[in-house]
Amino acid sequence: MKKIAMVTGATSGIGKATALKLAENHFDLIVTGRRKKHLDSLKDQILKKYSVQVLVLNFDVRNREEVNQAIYNLTEDWKKINILVNNAGLAVGLDFIQEGDHNDWERMIDTNIKGLLYVTRAVAPLMIKYGKGHIVNIGSIAGKEVYEKGNVYCGTKYAVDAITKGMRIDMLKHGIRVT
Repeated sequence: MKKIAMVTGATSGIGKATALKLAENHFDLIVTGRRKKHLDSLKDQILKKYSVQVLVLNFDVRNREEVNQAIYNLTEDWKKINILVNNAGLAVGLDFIQEGDHNDWERMIDTNIKGLLYVTRAVAPLMIKYGKGHIVNIGSIAGKEVYEKGNVYCGTKYAVDAITKGMRIDMLKHGIRVT
């Protein structure tokens, strides 16, 4: 039986490593990110090593319309997503609160919180429809412990922790796991 995992922010770091590990474990993959060249390179790397299928979706999680369009346009066989890894995230402009750049704050909030929500909102109904799934929200120790100049980043990761806990309650009745 086909197993599908979707990984956001798969262009580098944890997202890329997660995609590679899932491919090793025989998951077909939907890899997403803003840098298409990196996604295509990852796809090539996976296809050379593993007998799985890889679908590249080039979008920015901060753009709700792009997210919805990408998920809506999936063919029916790709909509049976078993695992969603909400990995896309960033830390920029770590400054004292009184010196912070509003644009940096908005980028972190839009990526780390709203992006996670947009992707989950688009994928969760598919998991419910097919009666299976596991949503993995990548957090950070910054969601448990704050540090100097980390005010907004830590706040976004605290939000991810709270959203994950609330999401777990919402999805439990549908048999969908959330971690």
